[in-house]
Amino acid sequence: MHFYPKAREQRPSIHHPSVRPRRLGVLKAATVNLLLLQALFLGLFCYIFGSLFQQTGHIHNINVLFVDYDGGAIGDAARATFQKLKGPDFPTFIEQPASVYPQPGSIEGAVCDIKYWGALYVTANASNALSAAYAGGLAASSYDKNDVLTMVWNEARYPTVVDSVLAESIKLLSETARVAYFQTNGKNSLQHINSSDSAALATFYEPWTLANNNIQPTSQGSRVIYNTLVIILILIQEFFYLGTINGLYAQFNLYTSLSARRIASVRLIISLIYTLIGAMCTAGAIWAFRSGWDVNGNQFALTWLVLWLFAHLNFLVLDIFTIWLPPPYVPMALISWIITNITSILLPFELAPAFYKVGFALPAHAVFQVLIDIWSFGCNPKLYYALPVLFVYEVLGIILSTIGVYRRAHYACIKQEMDEKALQEKVTSTILEQQEAHLVRRETTRDIQGSKTSDSGNEEADAEAELANIIHREMSRPKVERPGTSRDNTGPSFALAYRD
Repeated sequence: MHFYPKAREQRPSIHHPSVRPRRLGVLKAATVNLLLLQALFLGLFCYIFGSLFQQTGHIHNINVLFVDYDGGAIGDAARATFQKLKGPDFPTFIEQPASVYPQPGSIEGAVCDIKYWGALYVTANASNALSAAYAGGLAASSYDKNDVLTMVWNEARYPTVVDSVLAESIKLLSETARVAYFQTNGKNSLQHINSSDSAALATFYEPWTLANNNIQPTSQGSRVIYNTLVIILILIQEFFYLGTINGLYAQFNLYTSLSARRIASVRLIISLIYTLIGAMCTAGAIWAFRSGWDVNGNQFALTWLVLWLFAHLNFLVLDIFTIWLPPPYVPMALISWIITNITSILLPFELAPAFYKVGFALPAHAVFQVLIDIWSFGCNPKLYYALPVLFVYEVLGIILSTIGVYRRAHYACIKQEMDEKALQEKVTSTILEQQEAHLVRRETTRDIQGSKTSDSGNEEADAEAELANIIHREMSRPKVERPGTSRDNTGPSFALAYRD
């Protein structure tokens, strides 16, 4: 038994005159497509890397609220530290008087309303309490080092970014402020410290520890992919099922056998059901691996609904690509759509060049803002623009996709008519050739009159059999594939894994 014997058969050399034109054509097509794809991916790489370029130089765009309820030495040390650490690679601290935010709860509200990325405040009477603790006694034993400087932030808002850019920066400021405090007040503190009181000595060695008021802790490992792989897989999932739907319609010739209105309605229903189930699975996977993340059932339901809307509008967008773009450019449009959407949520716009704010118009950025709002109990109030963006894509997608169904049905019928006409012409031409050959044979045949009479019935039967064979051959002959165009194209289609 030979290994793929047909593949081992002798074929013409690449230098053969019949092969040379095809060889040049292949080389030309390969070169042009190579350059086209390389240019596309080079542009995509530059686009996504450009959004991350000199990220640290934009950290100063992260604003942090500072409120000094104390008005003493600790607040002065914090201010001195601001000036020392101030730079393009450090968040900008904006001080507001206590009259603007009279209670710490109002500071948390400001962070929740995303007026600031975070906040730092000094507790009232903190400096006096620290000075009194140095004297020992009840003041030292009751001193709470965790009630001096407090950081307020929302880790659910770009968790992988705020951990390093915001939280670590505020912690650095707290540690540096402690050094600044000792440089200014250390000598005086040493003169008044009660060296026989262990609580007083402990306070001197560690006057305060930064308190952490995290609105929504988000420390689980899966948070890393919420704004990357989760979105990418949703987009790819819709593309694969779009190919399956197109394969379903192509294999069953539905565009030429059903009304366009019925096709559009059924197609919409199928896509809604598919994306509903897909969104449920995605939300379920997020919840299954939340690892202690403090979220509840209501948030799961809202996450499911938002992901459903996002998945379905992307199904429609990709369907529009397959309707109006030439087939060779559909994969290019898909990868470009994925990269531009992911780039819009990799980083907050404050850390990216201003050009990338075009991402406000992309659905991935909108859906991620809605998800942050859901996961942090409303502490990302951007629904006023995020939901309209999603619904605009949904409505326009339904309209254009429905028009596309009519377009596909129209050109599918035209193509069917052309194929039937071409087949009829082939059959007619072949029959005429056979009839002419039959007449020639009859004229050249010299038989007796009796033989002619007896064979006439057989000749008619033979002619009918020959006609049936001709029609069968023409129907069975493989069709010559023409280059696909955007008109007769029904989109990328995959063979069905199951077909009844």
